[in-house]
Amino acid sequence: MKLSRPTALALAIAATFPAAAQGNDDVLKELRALRERVTALEKQLAAKPAAPAPGQWGMTPEQAQELNRATMKAEATEDNLETQGLKLLTISGYMDPSFIYNRAQNRAGFQFLNGAGDDGYAYDNSYIGTVAIDFAKETESGTRYKLTIVPNRGTESVMTGSNRMVQEASVSIPLGDLQTRLIAGHVPDWSGYEYLPPTLNKLITHNLLFDFTLPTAYTGVGLDVTSGKWWMRGMLANVNSSQKSSGNRTPSLVGRVDYSKGEFNGWGAAAVLGKVANFADPDGEDSMAAMLEVDGYFVRGDWTVQGQVSLGQQKKAAIAPDPVTGELRDASWWGASGLAAYKFTPRFEGIVRGDYIHNTKNGGGLFGYTGYWDPASGSLGDGRNGIGVDGTLDCSGEVALAECNRGANRYALSFGLSYLFDTNTTLKAEYRLDRADRAVFQYAKDGSYRKSNSLFGASVIVAF
Repeated sequence: MKLSRPTALALAIAATFPAAAQGNDDVLKELRALRERVTALEKQLAAKPAAPAPGQWGMTPEQAQELNRATMKAEATEDNLETQGLKLLTISGYMDPSFIYNRAQNRAGFQFLNGAGDDGYAYDNSYIGTVAIDFAKETESGTRYKLTIVPNRGTESVMTGSNRMVQEASVSIPLGDLQTRLIAGHVPDWSGYEYLPPTLNKLITHNLLFDFTLPTAYTGVGLDVTSGKWWMRGMLANVNSSQKSSGNRTPSLVGRVDYSKGEFNGWGAAAVLGKVANFADPDGEDSMAAMLEVDGYFVRGDWTVQGQVSLGQQKKAAIAPDPVTGELRDASWWGASGLAAYKFTPRFEGIVRGDYIHNTKNGGGLFGYTGYWDPASGSLGDGRNGIGVDGTLDCSGEVALAECNRGANRYALSFGLSYLFDTNTTLKAEYRLDRADRAVFQYAKDGSYRKSNSLFGASVIVAF
């Protein structure tokens, strides 16, 4: 509000004072002082800027300016990520330097980045001691791209027997909606209750069914469908092969279905049907295989319980050929595995796991573990993993003996501890006892065969 002119204000004030109480000089002095004061106030008002409008949402002007700067910065960052193809890209990874003691192998030491092409695949190395980096990209249309790099010990290395890099390279394209997708590429096997990465596996080693009765990876194309509590996947694919060899033209059908019954439990099943690599065939021809496994889980509070049963067979893939005709015979097996874990504290967990494989037919023979029969050279099976004929028998001249045509049933019992050191680091320890009903474990120190073997492992898993 503007002030009235000084003269008018002065007259009004003068009228309020009795004339008799003051002299003319005093009144004039007061009027001058009052006029000077009013003039000074007018100058101050003229020099002061107008009050700004209140900031948006009650913010001060400085806060509004800071918000505008942050908004512009975020928009520029988003545009930059989109231009470089980094929008909706996630990068994760892990490594698990490990220590393994294997009594029969007469070996104890650290295990990290050892090549599958150098040491093969066995229950004491499997996917132990790896490093991985995972790239996952999703476009705005919903297409997903996944590339996982694992030097030396990824699925590509295991299935080719050479030191490779790729563990998974797959795409997932929505067909009409995000719940129905076309999938294609190189995909790790999805069978069983145990996962491949050490970050998702309770123990250090894997169960017998995981190691010896399940495929490694699929290369092909298929569908991925999610509907309520159901999740179904299926592919027409090469099993354990990125490319069919000459003379082999038939892919396999592979699939899995999962059902989440409730918040705490569920079950799943996986199957393989088709021609796959047959390592017992001297001509390298694929043979028909059929495999089925069913698994389930219960996770509530401090308890985790998981289980699996599997059965399978493969034509002309047994370890021992017919002793009279020398023809290849069929391999057949079944098995079961169960795991229970209890958290003593939110960070500290105890685990126990038991496994069994029945594998007596025609000298034995499991998926991908066949063709180790050469009595003349003393090779009666896989002495490292305990698969095949009793190694103490002299089958070079008596191949028709019943015991020379019988495989071994395998058992394994593991005890483990897991400690979550921090959100990114887990410490693990495991003692494992492997046994068989035949002397099939070969001891490297003296070449003898025994019915049992012991393993101890420890690992540090760091993930981000």
